[in-house]
This record gives sequence, C-alpha cells and structure tokens, in this order.
Amino acid sequence: MSLSEEIQRRRTFAIISHPDAGKTTLTEKLLLYGGAIDRAGSVKAREGGAAAHSDWMSIEQERGISVTSAAMQFEYQGRAINLLDTPGHQDFSEDTYRALTAADAVVMLLDCAKGVEEQTKKLFRVASERKLPIFTFVNKLDRPGREPVELIDEVEELFGLHAVPMTWPIGSGTDFKGVYVRATGQIQVFERAKAGQKARVAGKGGLDDPEIAALLTPAELQQLKDDVDLMDHVLPAFDREAFLRGEQSPMFFGSAVNNFGVSEFLEEFLELAPAPGARPLMNGGEVQPEQPFTAFVFKVQANMNKAHRDRVAFARIVSGRFERGMDALHVREKKSIKLNYPHMFFGRERQIVDEAYPGDILGLINPGLFRIGDVLSAQGAVEFHAVPRFSPEQFASVRLADPGARKGFLKGLGQIAEEGVVQVFWPKGGAPLPILGAIGRLQFEVLQHRLKEEYACPVLLESRGFQMARWIEGGWPEPSRFWGELVEDAEGNPAILFENDWQRRTTAEKCPGLTFLEHPPK
Repeated sequence: MSLSEEIQRRRTFAIISHPDAGKTTLTEKLLLYGGAIDRAGSVKAREGGAAAHSDWMSIEQERGISVTSAAMQFEYQGRAINLLDTPGHQDFSEDTYRALTAADAVVMLLDCAKGVEEQTKKLFRVASERKLPIFTFVNKLDRPGREPVELIDEVEELFGLHAVPMTWPIGSGTDFKGVYVRATGQIQVFERAKAGQKARVAGKGGLDDPEIAALLTPAELQQLKDDVDLMDHVLPAFDREAFLRGEQSPMFFGSAVNNFGVSEFLEEFLELAPAPGARPLMNGGEVQPEQPFTAFVFKVQANMNKAHRDRVAFARIVSGRFERGMDALHVREKKSIKLNYPHMFFGRERQIVDEAYPGDILGLINPGLFRIGDVLSAQGAVEFHAVPRFSPEQFASVRLADPGARKGFLKGLGQIAEEGVVQVFWPKGGAPLPILGAIGRLQFEVLQHRLKEEYACPVLLESRGFQMARWIEGGWPEPSRFWGELVEDAEGNPAILFENDWQRRTTAEKCPGLTFLEHPPK
C-alpha cells in the first residue's frame, strides 16, 4: 500500500468530557464494536469484572477514574483508528491539552441530563483553538435527561457551533428504544444486551415499515415522525466542509453503557473524520504528511508495565513512513539517533512495530533522552508549535516517611515529573527537598500513590500557600525588591512562587528590568 493510501485510511482522535459523562465507557464500547476487544471492561472495576482496557494504572482501576492519556490503535473496516483516551478529571486537564495536540479530530461527550459542563467548556476552547473538527455524542439516554432540541440550542449558544443531529433518539430513560439515522432514513430498535456485549437490533426499517410499527407504540412512532419533520425543515443540513472548518458539529445520541447508538456513531465517524493533514511550523510554513518522516513527543510515561520498569515517550507521527531502525534527528539535542525499539500500545499491552504512518502514535523507550515537545525529523531541523505547559496553581512541600530513601525518592520524582504530573521547584537557598506544583490536588494524590506503589517510597505532603509560579528572565531580583520565594525548576530555570497576585504585581513594579513569564521558557 502506498504512503498516500496509508495516510488516507487513518483516523486519529481524542474524546473530551466533564468527569462522569461516560468517556471511558464510550472508549471501551468503540473498541468493542471495532473488534479490538471481545468484551468491554467494567469502568469501575467492579468485583468480578475486568478493568477498563484504557485504564492501566492501579489508582485508575481502584478509583474508577482516568488520570493519564492512553493511546490505542485498532483496525476497523479497512481503517487504522488511533484513539486517545484522555483524563476526564479537571485536575489532569494539562495531560488532556497535550493529547489534543496529537489528535486530528475530537469527540465531545455530553451527559444528556447535564448538558455542557465546565470542564467540557475548557476542553472545547483548546480544541477550537487548534481548529480541530468536533463531533458531539450525547450519552446516557438510558436515563432521564433534557430534550434533544434543548441540548442542540445549548451547544450553539455556548460555542457558536451549529450542532447538526446525525442520529435522533427514540424515547429516553427506561423508554429509550433506539435511534433514527438521518443519512439513511433507517430506524434501529435495540434489545438490551448483557453487560459488556454488543446491543442486539430488534428491528430495522424506515418510518413506514410495518416491522418498526410493531416495535414502537403509535405515540412513539408519531413523535419520531414529528421530530424528523422538525429536523428536515428547521435544522440545517450537514455540510462536511463547514464541519472541517469548525462551524458545524455532527451530533449523535446514544447510551454507551447499553451500547445503543454506538455502532451508528462509529460508522459515520469513519466517513466524516479527516485523515492526517498538514501541520504548521513555528516559522510560518507547514509539513505535509507525504514529506519525509517527522514526529513530536506529546507524552512521557514511566512504569506502564512493572515487568519492564521503563519509561516510554509517546510520539505522534506527522509525516512520512516510519521504519524500525531508521535514523532521525533529535532536534533539541541536535544529534542523530537510531529508533530501534518502537512500540504500539493497547492499555498495558505492547508490541514492536516495523513501520508506521502519519497519525500513528509510537511508543519510544526513553532512557532520559526525550522530553514533552521534542521533535524527531528525517528532513532536517523543523520546529512545530510548542506542546502546551501551564503554571501550577497548587503547591506542596515534601517530607519523606523514611529519610534514608532520599535517593529513591529523587529518582521516582524525576521520572514522574517528566510526565507532567507535577512540576518540581528547588528553593534557591539549597533546601534538601523540593516544593511541588500541580494544576489540581488530585495530582498530588497520584504522585503519593505512585511513589509508594512503583518506587517503594512513601511521602507526606504539606500544602503551601502559594497560588502561582512565574519564570524570570533577566536575572534574579534583588533581595529587597521581591515578594515570594525564589526557586529553580527541574531544568534550572529561575522562577518565583507568589502567594497572591498583589505580590506578583508589586514585585514586577519594583523590578522593571525583569520579565515574568506564566509558562516555562522553551
């Protein structure tokens, strides 16, 4: 198969949502219908059930939450699908932001009862800024919820995005029976299946099909006909070019937990989602997917498999055919490296790959060589737009439960900090232990859990009153001219931690020769 054909058959996307909207459940059901797994795992790892395939970390399986992005590839109907399952919890939004840099499209998942929630708004803005085409999947129709038209209006009002229904629900809550597929005019009436299995179709046909009339009550059928008439005469028709421009969002309805409407979404997603395209460069140019190999690292993860105890850098291929053992320029290090052991992952499972293409996600064994944002290139030095990094909003001091475990602690902290779970700040006075920064408190809990489980190094954390970090350009401020605590980050960049915005503003006024940055320097 030619490079162009391989590119055109790929679909790389991420799912975004507010916590508890059912994102991990939808991920598993897409894998189920795609044939990648035989039985969907239990999202909350209930007794006797399998853990979610995308949630491999023990804390995820214990608490039923996703706290780190997982990349999985599966084949379906001749397409190679790369699915990025991102954290739903707002404390891990930074990891989601980075994953979105590797996606070509986004599925925005909404709870039918709650509609658009706060975390969804934040993630939508990031996807919109990247000009990613956005699908909308309204979930949990098996529970009582809001009217579909109300949800359509909310998406349009909040996002300025025309939501165009591609499927329409028949009933809701305990009366949710199926969906109407707008493109074909076909109705799918479902039977509830056992947990983890595909939904069975009780009947399929058009609005005037006798088989459908026998499966729906006269009131349900009439309501559906009225809804279809409303869609055809009031709501806009779907325009794929408008969708790719970010002006329309195709909307689907279903219940991931019951498997209703999932296969209908997957079928249309494969047809509508874009293949990998050009990616802009910092100098104003762009890299086309048919050009020689380039890739960038958007995620680093340690200890995905305790048997391996290694670190993995996840790299999104932007262009060209990747071949195992090829040489590529490590742009930041300005040296050529040989890529001998590339993997693709499916949860904790891994396999070595001999070749890969634009849109694919490579797992590269990382002996400390790769950082988030690094670029690999077979066409000379190129510079993509930076993978986002954020100033922490929560801070804590560390105390070791065993003072003799400092060496192990520093090793574990360094590896976990590489992943972006926390940021490490060393007080300028030479304190033996650092101050840690994070976006949310749950990141500290994950750090404690992983240090204990993966590095046998339990720690105690004490909250600090800082609210923000600012990186300094131009030197250190004079002792009498600043408020806050002077620190260096893990890469030795000077910074200052402030307890409030007044301290930041006062320090900036007293130090006009210095520049204070919200983000670490590149």
